[in-house]
Amino acid sequence: MTTRKSIYFFARGQTEGRADMKNLLGGKGANLAEMTSLGIPVPPGFTITTEVCTAYYANGGRWPEGLDEEVRAAIRRLEEVTGRGFGKTEKPLLLAVRSGARVSMPGMMDTILNLGLNDETVEALAKEANPRFAYDSYRRFVQMYGNVVLGVPSEEYEKLIDEVKARKGVELDTDLTAEDWKELVQRFKQLTEERTGKTFPTDPEEQLFGAITAVFDSWNNPRAIRYRELNKIPGDWGTAVNVQTMVFGNLGPTSGTGVAFTRDPATGANVFYGEYLMNAQGEDVVAGIRTPEPISKLKEVNPKAYEQLEEIRKILEHHYKDMMDIEFTIQDGELYMLQCRSGKRTALAAVTIAVDMVKEGLIDKETAIMRVDPEQIEQLLHPTVDPNQELDVLTKGLPASPGAAVGRIVFTADEAEEWAARGEKVILVRNETSPEDIGGMDAAEGILTARGGMTSHAAVVARGMGKCCVAGAGEIRIDFEKKEMTVKGRTFKEGDWISLNGSTGEVYAGAVKLQQAELSGAFGELMSWADEIRTLKVRTNADTPRDAETARRFGAEGIGLCRTEHMFFGENRILAVREMILADDEEGRRKALAKLLPYQRDDFYAILKTMEGLPVTIRLLDPPLHEFLPHEAAAQEEVAKEMGKSVEEIRAKVESLKEFNPMLGHRGCRLGITYPEIYEMQAQAIFEAAAQLAKEGIEVHPEVMIPLVGTVEELAFLKARVEQVAKDVMAKAGVEIPFSVGTMIEVPRAAVVADEIAKEAEFFSFGTNDLTQMTYGFSRDDAGTFLNDYREKGILRFDPFQTLDQQGVGQLVQLGVERGRKTRPDLKVGICGEHGGDPDSVKFCHRTGLDYVSCSPYRVPVARLAAAQARIEEKGQS
Repeated sequence: MTTRKSIYFFARGQTEGRADMKNLLGGKGANLAEMTSLGIPVPPGFTITTEVCTAYYANGGRWPEGLDEEVRAAIRRLEEVTGRGFGKTEKPLLLAVRSGARVSMPGMMDTILNLGLNDETVEALAKEANPRFAYDSYRRFVQMYGNVVLGVPSEEYEKLIDEVKARKGVELDTDLTAEDWKELVQRFKQLTEERTGKTFPTDPEEQLFGAITAVFDSWNNPRAIRYRELNKIPGDWGTAVNVQTMVFGNLGPTSGTGVAFTRDPATGANVFYGEYLMNAQGEDVVAGIRTPEPISKLKEVNPKAYEQLEEIRKILEHHYKDMMDIEFTIQDGELYMLQCRSGKRTALAAVTIAVDMVKEGLIDKETAIMRVDPEQIEQLLHPTVDPNQELDVLTKGLPASPGAAVGRIVFTADEAEEWAARGEKVILVRNETSPEDIGGMDAAEGILTARGGMTSHAAVVARGMGKCCVAGAGEIRIDFEKKEMTVKGRTFKEGDWISLNGSTGEVYAGAVKLQQAELSGAFGELMSWADEIRTLKVRTNADTPRDAETARRFGAEGIGLCRTEHMFFGENRILAVREMILADDEEGRRKALAKLLPYQRDDFYAILKTMEGLPVTIRLLDPPLHEFLPHEAAAQEEVAKEMGKSVEEIRAKVESLKEFNPMLGHRGCRLGITYPEIYEMQAQAIFEAAAQLAKEGIEVHPEVMIPLVGTVEELAFLKARVEQVAKDVMAKAGVEIPFSVGTMIEVPRAAVVADEIAKEAEFFSFGTNDLTQMTYGFSRDDAGTFLNDYREKGILRFDPFQTLDQQGVGQLVQLGVERGRKTRPDLKVGICGEHGGDPDSVKFCHRTGLDYVSCSPYRVPVARLAAAQARIEEKGQS
């Protein structure tokens, strides 16, 4: 079955697991064992390993042989430790059954509480505690088991509760009596049997086995699969199952439950932060059904438990050297810890905590750098609400996840995904979110909920995603049928614009103005540490001075890709481009190109000036010419009129440029070879701009990149023309400009013959978008229609256009670097595809010995941090 034991026990003096066993025990099980070993009060229990889960799936959804006996043996140990009996009518042992993956997946998988209750054990519990508590616990168990194990929608049980509350004229669940819950238990069972055709199980062992199986199954429920896709969690890890003795927060006014963080997960401030509810069970806090109290108030309600929590907070932070997320229950005044894990936090909090912990002497700089997820960093770079404007404040909720969001209102997760797919910016507005909403939350710009606290599902998941979230905005009333919300007498319909300020909790009418973030404080400090450590340089992909300026502000060390074709689409330029394409001969083309020359020169002047002192790689024209011509009849008529040609001539030229597969057709260097005058004009514009700046005393470093080369002869032909133009321009201007000519390696053949190509190329830049496309044979424009199927079926673990395929495409990159440097040892090598801002791809580039990566401006800090982490990982392995 498995190579190790299947079950690990934890109880004071009998603990078998450790914190470093997360891969086997899951994060929850490993940390429960660790807390028990630290002497922290933890209800005893046992963990079924992740290996059992993977064996369960390998076995076609059947338990591995012998697991049932091992579970029975673990239950007997629990009975001995607790002095209670599983299924017994005196001092019954009740259990919580929870999932526990090796990384936190909040709310994505299933939990069942109060397991072991039936019509006999509930009476024993009622005698031991009180009838209302006992039957409240029983109805919770039937509802959770019916939903999780038997598949009955939870809302159907809630309708029955609402019926009883309406009949009795009460509003809150806590207003219902023992007799009310007793009635509801029977109605819940009846509902379950009607929906499933099965009798609700009364045998505690059958209940337990069913719950364990349901937790295994929940590893592959739709929301868990979606969460794994969003967070790049492998589907073959499996989940552990934690079976733990129940402790009760709903025993009465001296009992309660809560969720807390050892520091503020939104800002990173070193304050104890969290919420609790008295006379409640854990799901009441995270579900957002009741609005909880801040943890600071517990100091007044139960000073002993609060002091104990403060002490545990210190123990856990010093032991784990991290900000921890904890769950606790107070049973009749006694505190128990139910979970601890590294806390989900915003990017701001991650950076602040990492830097503060270095200053506190808890961790070193390298640990701080490794502690921050590079993907999160981008959150800090996005806009916030500009305070210099009139703001129409509708209401104020809790500032659950900072930043700002502007969008149009939608009321369901499905609508959020649909609207976002057609390019709309949306705000998802809900009473509270649930794990089923994960897709819509990801698609939305921000999330607004009417209920729930700072640790509700919406808040925790939004923080993890880096989404702006305002939770618990209690003045909002939502009518889902009418698709509208009302706030203080004002009505807003689906599609109306609102804005959120996740840092203050304010909700604004309309679309507010946002302002750019500034990189300073703890963020600047952390990035300076990263820059001290990393050896891989980071450039940007930028086609405009504004993009170049943004990237430079974010720490870019040059431009790795400036796409000149993006400059051709300006209002005054496209006509000259079309004139050039439609010309009948070289003379006509050169005449049109002469009109484009000043525009290109001005563009290059502005970009080179912005990047003063830094290298700028300029790619000569790459896309096929048909992209610049109109394909609709009306647009063709307009062009014909502008150019004094007949519509038939325009249509014939468009038709003549049509290709079956244009991305593999007449583009890149192939255009330059057919029409050398195009590249000559671009080279002239580059060097005239550089010469002017040199005369002004501005240091420039242009690098001319020839795209789509597959043979050294293509490069030699075009390089000679670029160098001749450079020589002529510099002679005329009387200046010397340092420059280089290189190529973009995006054709697999180029990587294979890189030793030949390096005889002419002074640098390589791997265009990994096209290299991926040609290596896989996937059209990057069309592959989206089936790549999700590949991921869902486990054929691909990630989208190769987002994260570099290291086994295939990566091998071509390695081969190209190795062979290129064999010919030219000082060959400068980088990548400029979308992968340049993906942390896993950046780390691969470091290991492969590239000089730099190039990415979009907002990904520059992401790449800087990832490059530092790659260096730290390398040092750790040496």
